Amino acid sequence: MSVTPTYGLMPAHVAIIMDGNGRWAKARRRPRVFGHTEGVKTVRKIVEGASEIGVKCLTLYSFSTENWTRPKAEIAALFNLLRQYVESDLATLHEKNVCVRILGSRSGLTPDLLALIKRVEETTKDNTAFNLNIAFNYGGRDELLRAAARAVADGQDLAEITEAGFGAYLDTAGLPDADLVIRTSGEKRISNFLLWQSAYAEFIFTDVLWPDFDVSDLEAAISDFNRRERRFGNLDQSEVA
Repeated sequence: MSVTPTYGLMPAHVAIIMDGNGRWAKARRRPRVFGHTEGVKTVRKIVEGASEIGVKCLTLYSFSTENWTRPKAEIAALFNLLRQYVESDLATLHEKNVCVRILGSRSGLTPDLLALIKRVEETTKDNTAFNLNIAFNYGGRDELLRAAARAVADGQDLAEITEAGFGAYLDTAGLPDADLVIRTSGEKRISNFLLWQSAYAEFIFTDVLWPDFDVSDLEAAISDFNRRERRFGNLDQSEVA
């Protein structure tokens, strides 16, 4: 008999660095693109699973500003996978009331991809059941620079602006900061991901490669999250003199 897991406090915003597609493919003596293709299948499972268990916002790191140094064929394949995912899943995501936002710079993206991004964001902008952010051509430092430039262009004085005011210029404006950041594949670094939004996030690093990551791994990460004491810079009351 299936039993619904008890998670305790559900993180409102879960962010995942999807890592390990290439190593997964190499272990099977297949090209890296095969790993990325399998990784998209995992995206579908985790998006659906996260929504079902009560997460309200999910951010997936799919292509960084540093990934431009990869072989051109791999970059083209990654861009094509984004096109395929959006084209094939947009209707379903919209039907399920999912708001989709593409985080990151638009610099270097092809006109057809820019048009596709605009279409998916316009189509789903009023949806409210679940927020799906895809960080594509994204870098945390680049986001902060772009946000500062927008604030200045808007007449803001950066010497006087508040954190809340600055946050309104970020790619994630209007969304909660990340509560939980997960990185797959065993690497233990944040790779320029959500530098502002993860200031007080809990981090979980798992050895599972992204194509093998499933909802049970997400559930385990949330259970781990619930065993931690989040202090946000404060002392535990037992430590107060």
